[in-house]
Amino acid sequence: MQWTLVVPLKPLARAKSRLSDTADDGVRPGLALAFAQDTVAAALAAAAVRDVVVVTDDPLASRELAALGARTVPEDSREGSRDGLNAALRHAAAVVRDVRPQSPVAALNADLPALRPGELTRVLDAAAEFPRSFLPDAAGTGTTLLAATPGHDLSPVFGPDSRRRHRHSGAAELALTGVDSVRQDVDTGDDLRAALGLGVGPRTAAAAARLLIPGQ
Repeated sequence: MQWTLVVPLKPLARAKSRLSDTADDGVRPGLALAFAQDTVAAALAAAAVRDVVVVTDDPLASRELAALGARTVPEDSREGSRDGLNAALRHAAAVVRDVRPQSPVAALNADLPALRPGELTRVLDAAAEFPRSFLPDAAGTGTTLLAATPGHDLSPVFGPDSRRRHRHSGAAELALTGVDSVRQDVDTGDDLRAALGLGVGPRTAAAAARLLIPGQ
């Protein structure tokens, strides 16, 4: 099964505010872009991935991620539609399904800088067995990937405690081991240190090298 991934990315100037303990306001936008670039590059290299659609209103991110081979679409600007991450994902999934109604679609976080293509393929292959499924994050409370096979809506419910929310929505939780790179998103300095320990992509490595990160 060849998947289309939808990757939401907020404007870089507002991204990764929780990294303020590690990176200041002048550094965080570039770090967020590096995370997204390494995430998208790894996703496009995965055998189970047909293509990647990034939904963002940030012009720099749109240009840089398109240069990697992703398709980029703006968020839906219609009145009443801008209700955050879940609206962006519903919009992107609708764009995909308008062109290919039977495409399997998965939402993937943009902050997975240690992502390994082989591990992502393992997760997507497992997701192919369920109508809807999700992978919890490394912290155990969030979600890094939500998948919907053909004929099923993505129906995202990201937000606080999204692991519980996705489980209660009827999505199957993927109980996989050895896919740490798909689970390790980066919101805090500790998350970044964990990702660096796994081994991040080249853009994140270069950006992180400019930071003074205790423990590295």
